[in-house]
Amino acid sequence: MQKTPETILEIDLNALEHNYQVLRSRILPKTRMLGVVKAFAYGSDSVAIAQKLEGLGVDYLGVAYGSEGVHLRKVGIRVPILVLHPQPNGMEGLIEACLEPSLYSPRILQEFIRIATDQKQQAYPVHLKFNTGLNRLGFWETDLEWIGRQLNATDAIEIRSLFSHLAASDDLGERDFTLGQIQKFGAIVNQWDKHFEVRPFKHLLNTSGVFNYPQAQWDMVRTGIGLYGYSNDPESDPLLRPVSKLRTKISQIHKIEPGEWVGYNKGYQAPDYRITATLPIGHADGIGRQYGQGKGVVYIAGMPAPIIGNVCMDMTMVDITGITCKEGDEVVFFGDRFSAEHLASRADTISYELLTGISQRVPRVITGA
Repeated sequence: MQKTPETILEIDLNALEHNYQVLRSRILPKTRMLGVVKAFAYGSDSVAIAQKLEGLGVDYLGVAYGSEGVHLRKVGIRVPILVLHPQPNGMEGLIEACLEPSLYSPRILQEFIRIATDQKQQAYPVHLKFNTGLNRLGFWETDLEWIGRQLNATDAIEIRSLFSHLAASDDLGERDFTLGQIQKFGAIVNQWDKHFEVRPFKHLLNTSGVFNYPQAQWDMVRTGIGLYGYSNDPESDPLLRPVSKLRTKISQIHKIEPGEWVGYNKGYQAPDYRITATLPIGHADGIGRQYGQGKGVVYIAGMPAPIIGNVCMDMTMVDITGITCKEGDEVVFFGDRFSAEHLASRADTISYELLTGISQRVPRVITGA
């Protein structure tokens, strides 16, 4: 019988289904839901997550780049896929895989029309992204007249949706700014309806928007981090269940005498007699050096064990003084009761970075399928 690897990332599809239903319960029955599965489904497993969401009845999936959507098509995913940040050199493959691009600038719009025309497409579905304050991607309201001229000159594309993205929906201290974004998007929609006959559907809200601004759900919401168990809100987080659990096992235990050093560059000096454990996971697996020097903690037998010294490429050392454990025992970095957001915040980062940074060399184990 093959043994389970020492270090694994468990992906709990039952937790995913729970989170999906929680988010669904926050929107109207008629409102569509897009599940974001970019970046290996927030560092988990994009295929398993996409298959589960498709089975649950998700209306759309969202990826960042065309290659991510092409991969999902190759494994049999058939639900519509919105490509949020398509690049010019991937347009042909995007069309071949029946992916729907977000067109966010004059250059990208013109390039896609050219390629779609060359491929003799008729009414190919595309989405227009507008900038309402994030200042990252998107057309401005003042571009509407120019967009209209481009659309009148071609029948190769059809506008499927209009959308924008909120910048601070998780921060209630920025409520006025977010309401301003919602108002700007409404103005864009009004101008569109005034000048165009086609009526695409609209979407604006992300996970935090679903929890904090449900009145602005329009025709669809886009849920990313919430599907994976985090809401960016301490009050809402308990409603969700972490999908990913990163765990490993103790490789070796050391007894350290006062004054002895541990790790590269003498990263930790024992103030007294200490017991340490070495774990087979390091910054090549996604646990960056910023978690060293006592900032990060892992859990052994439910007890916190601080990461000491500098995280190595393939190993991490933790202080287990006072914890009853032995070599081979399980160590949890995050998952279940131990929030990735909590671990990330100790190193002055966010759960998104921690989750998406878990290396692909860490085996994924799917549960609850």
